[in-house]
Amino acid sequence: MKKCISITLMITVFTTLVFSQNSAQTDTLSGQTKKQDLNLKHFVGSTLFLFGNIGDSVNFFQLNYGYQLTQKDIIIAEAITWTYYEPLGTYGSSDKFYPGKVRAYGLGLGYQRFLWKKLYSTIEPTFFLQQFYDTDDKKIQSGFQLYFQFIVGYRIEFFKKRIFIEPAIALKYWPVNTNFPASFAAIEKGAPKYKFEPSLNFGFRF
Repeated sequence: MKKCISITLMITVFTTLVFSQNSAQTDTLSGQTKKQDLNLKHFVGSTLFLFGNIGDSVNFFQLNYGYQLTQKDIIIAEAITWTYYEPLGTYGSSDKFYPGKVRAYGLGLGYQRFLWKKLYSTIEPTFFLQQFYDTDDKKIQSGFQLYFQFIVGYRIEFFKKRIFIEPAIALKYWPVNTNFPASFAAIEKGAPKYKFEPSLNFGFRF
């Protein structure tokens, strides 16, 4: 299921980028459009990775709030939680699994910048409280994770720019993982602390 979701998202990302070129060419930079963009300063959204909860036990949820400072600058706040049973660096293809699970709760703050038309880049650090559970579902200890996302994508807008999707590629990097139980750390040893992933966020502007 995980591989199917990843492949589907990747196909969606690149297909959407190809077809978006036609709509991008018709986009106008008139004063009326700029005024509309600045009137719709807020947005709420999430990600299509939510479909990963189907038939899986990742308990993944994400909520984004954004505020448009200028025509090109946006700040983003994100609340996110997930459960994982294997190293994030080899997620979906790990040879070994933790003797239990990790439940993570995070808050992030990001900055998004439009570089050309609707092509954008985003940097977002997220601070996670991680709770470690053994195979009996008993909490054994807690730790902290610092998790960065470096994203490049393209925003495609619909319905007078109120609805959007953002196909993108993200480099995810977590340099800090504290207080891992020894049994978890043994499985984590040697696993990468970064990963490239496609993403497909969506949102509603108001």
